[in-house]
Amino acid sequence: MQRAPDTSHRPGVEFSRMRILIVGAGVIGLASAYYLEKAGHDVTVVDRHPGVAGETSSGNGGQLSYSYVAPLAGPGVVSKLPRWLTRRDSPVRFRPRLNIEQWRWCFEFLAACTRERSELTTRNLLSLSFLSRTLMHELIATEPSLNFDFTQSGKLVLHRDAGAMQDAIKLLEFQRTLGCEQHALGADACVELEPALATTRPLLAGGIHTPGEDTADCQRFCECLETMLRARGVRFLMNTSIDDLKVDACGNVGAWCNGAQLDADHIVIASGAGATRLLKPPGIRVPVYPLKGYSLTFDLQPETASPHISITDFSRKVVYARLGERLRVAGIADIDGYSLEPDATRLATLRSETAAVFPEVARLPIAQAWTGLRPATPRGTPIIGPTRYRNLWLNIGHGALGFTLATGSAALLTEWLAGRDGHNLRDTFALSH
Repeated sequence: MQRAPDTSHRPGVEFSRMRILIVGAGVIGLASAYYLEKAGHDVTVVDRHPGVAGETSSGNGGQLSYSYVAPLAGPGVVSKLPRWLTRRDSPVRFRPRLNIEQWRWCFEFLAACTRERSELTTRNLLSLSFLSRTLMHELIATEPSLNFDFTQSGKLVLHRDAGAMQDAIKLLEFQRTLGCEQHALGADACVELEPALATTRPLLAGGIHTPGEDTADCQRFCECLETMLRARGVRFLMNTSIDDLKVDACGNVGAWCNGAQLDADHIVIASGAGATRLLKPPGIRVPVYPLKGYSLTFDLQPETASPHISITDFSRKVVYARLGERLRVAGIADIDGYSLEPDATRLATLRSETAAVFPEVARLPIAQAWTGLRPATPRGTPIIGPTRYRNLWLNIGHGALGFTLATGSAALLTEWLAGRDGHNLRDTFALSH
């Protein structure tokens, strides 16, 4: 089990209480606020939305996927690109823009599609995800008021052809060397584990079962954290946009809003895909670009044949997570710029994928349809830690793993801001200047 970072203030140890401004009230920003407040700092969270989890965190896929963090950039991706980029129902779609950020991200993504880089990224992400799992379970145990449909459900990743299943077994064998508990199952065993897959049996070549995975509602988690943090004195400036980040004569960065500077000793940028533009004035380039994703939420009926464990349809890049009496279906990665305008054809694709795997669910009314921008780096590794400015810090670029990695990322940031690096991970997730 991963040892949790030392983020709390201990009596008798020299401590400097700092005023910390966190930009972003999604799951990354709120987790950062939790651990920074716990460490004894004076914390303020600012966000342009009226409520927390106003964008990407609101329709999250619901999977806390600690052992399944292999990046999208992998050795098998390049051969799939022609098929992905020419089909309207492809799980990944590229719409070229006259935007240097998009093209630079794509070229860096292709450069990361090697076995060596993929395995290194997987190794690094597993270190962070295992830490996050330890901290999430610790948080739930110590904060009994939290209620966000958390379930230790386990996860089953489905594969539809024998070749993909063999590749998955190779990944399983690699990840076992890093501490993952995973099991390869045949098609019949998959249905035995999750009877709701009975009608899907003819499509399956097998699956990988990870019993230690969890599911939860990310938006409700954020709302619980907000309630807890407000009670502990954390300030929230909602409906508030940061207009500019300005560097003063001493090399410190200030956050400006409506012509006034917000008081802070340190600033943490946790604003997801919006961080790229926000960081331009102080001259910081971050390799973060949005991958537009979609989700559907169905209110389940008692008689509906629906999964009780977390499911991922690997070839279609669709995930299914039970959240209480709801089923969240999420997927798709459109490299399509910053627009949040939903594409009706993509939502229809998600529903048709649901119909192929869980037909009774797909016949239910849709309770919620969502689209959001996942802030992804080309390699799939988040950027956590300092910048070249002493008081400006980053916690961005988690892609589809924001909920999974939130607690670990926030705790490490808190540790590093205090000048400690007990896990020797600072360089692993640092921004390359």
